[in-house]
Amino acid sequence: MNAGPHILIVDDHREMRDLVSRALAKEGFRVSTAPDGKAMRKLLADARIDLILLDLMLPGEDGLSLCRSLRADSDIPIIMLTAKGDEVDRVIGLEMGADDYLPKPFGGRELVARIRAVLRRNRAHDPAANQDKPKHYRFERWTFDVDKRELLGDDGVAVPLSTGEFDLLLALVEHPQRTLSRDQLLDLARHRSANTFDRSMDTQVSRLRKKVERDPADPTIIKTVWGGGYIFTPDVSRE
Repeated sequence: MNAGPHILIVDDHREMRDLVSRALAKEGFRVSTAPDGKAMRKLLADARIDLILLDLMLPGEDGLSLCRSLRADSDIPIIMLTAKGDEVDRVIGLEMGADDYLPKPFGGRELVARIRAVLRRNRAHDPAANQDKPKHYRFERWTFDVDKRELLGDDGVAVPLSTGEFDLLLALVEHPQRTLSRDQLLDLARHRSANTFDRSMDTQVSRLRKKVERDPADPTIIKTVWGGGYIFTPDVSRE
């Protein structure tokens, strides 16, 4: 029996439900489908769902209304799906409580990356899941304080980190001395809005190198593995 995360697809187009179901099943997800809000609510009552893919344009009660209703009494992760590309629709969906927004048509690889990223963020916000996680990581001449979101040098000077740099560094210190592909890093670092996957990660790595490397042009901490991705080379101690 498939024990992967249980995804509920809510879309009135059967072809879309079938196509997405097959793509997710190949990646180890359990999948249920519903054509409308009524069927969605029945499935939610009968099964434990880990994430909902919710189409914006549905017959009867539309996706925005369903999202608002779900958010009123549940924190289940929601990714909105829509053929509309208008920024207003995207903003409204996020303001209604959606965790992410993916316009149609989309590729299977991006959909899976978005789902995994949202699930990871949801687990990261669970106090029970985080109570045993390290609060400090030490490597080279640096101390990375996760709670304060701060990188301290051995001179006591704090180096500011953007949200993207913080997420990337956390992914790297949690997986040291291991080659990680760009897709893996995008998943681990929870990037949800990158349009050009490889280039966005290369840019983020370049920015982080400027902050942690003695010579960013000749990096020794975050090394490139040609054809493979990146590797965080130092020994990392956890506290």
